[in-house]
Amino acid sequence: MTQMPRFALLLAIAALLGACASTPEPKSQMAVAEAAVQAANTPSTSENAPAELQVAVDKLALAHKAMNDKDYERARMLAEQTQVDAQAAEQKAQAVRSRKAAQASADADRALREELARKSGS
Repeated sequence: MTQMPRFALLLAIAALLGACASTPEPKSQMAVAEAAVQAANTPSTSENAPAELQVAVDKLALAHKAMNDKDYERARMLAEQTQVDAQAAEQKAQAVRSRKAAQASADADRALREELARKSGS
């Protein structure tokens, strides 16, 4: 290998290493992800969207592992995904609660109509 290609190769390797090292620690993204999981981790979400909540918890654990491994780009990506997954768990839990409330209202309406029909028929 001649001097110029060897120098170019070393320069390219140095640039790649520099690019990897320049990725900052995603501290704020991790904090937001932590807060999102804590906010989503309620009895209602645990009951009505347990799978979605578990996805968020698992991704947060992977984000922490990436931070420990100093793979900050992966940690940032996982932290952002964690936030979205935690919000999705909360939204699903809210949808399930709304569906249950609507069903309870419909059941109460039906019971009231039946009672009124019995009283009118007596």
